[in-house]
Amino acid sequence: MNASKRREIFSRLRALDPSPRTELEYSSPYELLVAVVLSAQATDKSVNLATAKLYPVANTPAAMVELGEENLTGYVRTIGLFRTKAKNVIALSKILMAEHGARVPASREALEALPGVGRKTANVVLNIAFGQPTIAVDTHIFRVSNRTGIAPGKDPLRVEEKLNKFTPEEFKQHAHHWLILLGRYVCMARKPNCPECVIRDLCEYRPKTKA
Repeated sequence: MNASKRREIFSRLRALDPSPRTELEYSSPYELLVAVVLSAQATDKSVNLATAKLYPVANTPAAMVELGEENLTGYVRTIGLFRTKAKNVIALSKILMAEHGARVPASREALEALPGVGRKTANVVLNIAFGQPTIAVDTHIFRVSNRTGIAPGKDPLRVEEKLNKFTPEEFKQHAHHWLILLGRYVCMARKPNCPECVIRDLCEYRPKTKA
């Protein structure tokens, strides 16, 4: 795929949604961090249902530590891998209090040092909470990048590297959101809705579905 095609793809996605937002509900960098940690292998909807009850009770590191792992588990048990996630949220909250003044750090290194926070989670937090032009590669973005040909790669890191290399600077801030929404609602895993796709004619996916 050449540069002009990539630019046109992002231009069309921007035209559809000039200012995309995450579907996770949050009101602070800490709430966002916790929500993203909880969202691993879970839907944003399930996380939002859980945090709607959790955050009125505990939405700061201190309050979360006071709540404790056992009580936190009760709030997040509807989410996959809830026991491990509850343990990680309590642990990262303690580290934020001990090492970062109870604030979420705006550095990749510091974020990835937190329990339950990998590269993808760090990229999401850096992008949404701190406005950094990072691109987090989840299953949706990995699929879309490979199917369309915009940034093919055998693993998420390789796809991320290609997206960072080939995405024009003016689109980098929102590229993550545009691609994840495309993968979530149009370019689905089992049967992509190619007839309704705004980039159908630019996409290099050969077995396109028909109306």
